[in-house]
Amino acid sequence: MDVDPEAHIAYPVLQTVGEIINLGFHDSILFITGKDKVSLLNLKILEPAHAEIQLQIETASQKIDSIVFYLAGLEFQSSPEPLFRYKLHPGQNHWTAWSTERNLIFKGLKHGKYRIEAQAIDLYGRMTDPAEITWSVPRPLYKKWYAYLVYGIIILFGLFLFRKWRMLSYQRAESRISERMQIKIDQMAMEKARADKLASEFLPDKTVAQLKREGKAKWDKYERATVLFSDIQGFTRIAEEMNPESLIDELDQFFFHFDSVVEKYNIEKIKTIGDAYMAAGGIPEKNSTNPVEVVLAALEMQSYMAQLKASRANIWDLRIGIHTGPVIAGVVGHKKVSYDIWGDTVNTASRMESSGMPGKVNISGITYGMVKDYFICEYRGKLPVKYKGNIDMYFVKGLRPELSVDLKEIPNKRFFIKLQILRLGDIEEKVFEGILQQLPETIHFHTLEHARKVYNQSFMLSRAEEIEQEERLIVRSAALMLFTGITQSYNNFENRSMVLARELLPHYKYSESQIDQICNLILSTKMPFQPNNNLEKIIIDARMEFLGRSDYTELIKQLYQELREAGVKLTGQQFKNQQLELLHDFEFYTTAARRLREVTGPQQMTRMEQERWI
Repeated sequence: MDVDPEAHIAYPVLQTVGEIINLGFHDSILFITGKDKVSLLNLKILEPAHAEIQLQIETASQKIDSIVFYLAGLEFQSSPEPLFRYKLHPGQNHWTAWSTERNLIFKGLKHGKYRIEAQAIDLYGRMTDPAEITWSVPRPLYKKWYAYLVYGIIILFGLFLFRKWRMLSYQRAESRISERMQIKIDQMAMEKARADKLASEFLPDKTVAQLKREGKAKWDKYERATVLFSDIQGFTRIAEEMNPESLIDELDQFFFHFDSVVEKYNIEKIKTIGDAYMAAGGIPEKNSTNPVEVVLAALEMQSYMAQLKASRANIWDLRIGIHTGPVIAGVVGHKKVSYDIWGDTVNTASRMESSGMPGKVNISGITYGMVKDYFICEYRGKLPVKYKGNIDMYFVKGLRPELSVDLKEIPNKRFFIKLQILRLGDIEEKVFEGILQQLPETIHFHTLEHARKVYNQSFMLSRAEEIEQEERLIVRSAALMLFTGITQSYNNFENRSMVLARELLPHYKYSESQIDQICNLILSTKMPFQPNNNLEKIIIDARMEFLGRSDYTELIKQLYQELREAGVKLTGQQFKNQQLELLHDFEFYTTAARRLREVTGPQQMTRMEQERWI
């Protein structure tokens, strides 16, 4: 149906339609054409304006943390759509603004009871009565009482685990601390080892030990030390002409070799001053062989320089001077300590060097008297020495022919055996003035005096039997060490003597094979005697020499007292019978021992039977 244009009137309607332009009606449906849009109204379902409209609230969906409501009613009105508003209790006291939204969504509500009110308004402006619905948001599972119980258990278990973790952490921390401490200790030990090594390069081991033990080192006097001085001929002129770096390199090469030589012969390097090199034998460990060893080292130094000179014409000439006598040795300085020696011997050795000749080893008359059995020396006469007057001097030409290998200035085995026999005097001092001084007070027979007699007897028997030099050394060394074990154990003391021999003799240059022979000789003196060679016969005869002495019965009394105090269960008669049996069965093995006997076996037995001391 068309509207008369002359009757065009603007009817105010809902804003969604705008100003009405045209109206049309068809099949009970009214079409309204507005300025903004077209709307229709179905008159069949249109209720009378005075009819009552209603609104219902329906629950669309509900979850733990959210709920959705649907506003049902006024479905007939599609355009314009009906409007709705609501308010939520508790928490909301005023109505919301009008909206076409039918779904009401609520999220994040806390547990508890809620009530919602809602209203609607239709296109006629009619407003529904408030519809309401009440519901409850249940307490979530994690807020149930048993949940809190679980929480408590979890917390307690967590605390338990935390405590365990803390304990493990402490243990790991302690372990790490221990590891760090061990690393620190190892580092300190390494530093200490390096410091000790560095100290040992500048100071003797004995002095280093004394410094660590007492904080200072005392000076010692040595009655016989051999001092070596060496310097380069014309060094001042050479230093002026030569490049400093090359000069230092050359000196370092020479002195490095000299260090290895003096270490080889157990000589103590004292110091270097410019081109001068100073060393001394017989310190800090006293020994009898230092004159021979120092001269041997000096010859090796000159031999080294001669070899260099044969291949290089510009090698310098070396002068060496040696003197033997008393010195005082010790540490000087506080922050920068050094080991030094003083005394007239040092000054004399320096004069020996300055009075010498290039390529020669110049020694004093005192040193010559101690080494003449080992080296060929050329007498220079009495030469004037500043502040000393005239002193006998000798040039060392080389080793004696019988002591060298094919006359090549290399010491042979005979040389070293001869040197070992000289060194035996040092072992005597160690044993008689050191080890055997510790004999227990219960020792009455195996005394220090008895040990000396057995040792001297072994020397006489060795010479009488005309055995070789090395065999003499072996027998005498075994006799010297024979009774040392008594200081540690009386029963089977020979076994302890063997242990001491193996500990002591390597320090005196004994070889493994020599030490084995010495230990076998010590064991051979245990009863019953079964000697397998001449050396065993000699040492057995030396040990049993008291059987042929005139004071035998007095010695036997001392032996019996010693056995009783050592705890040996033996009656006097039993002991007497043992001695009579020994005298009856024993006979000295060597001719020399039989000849040295003062009283025969039968005579000793008669005297023994007459004794009433038991």
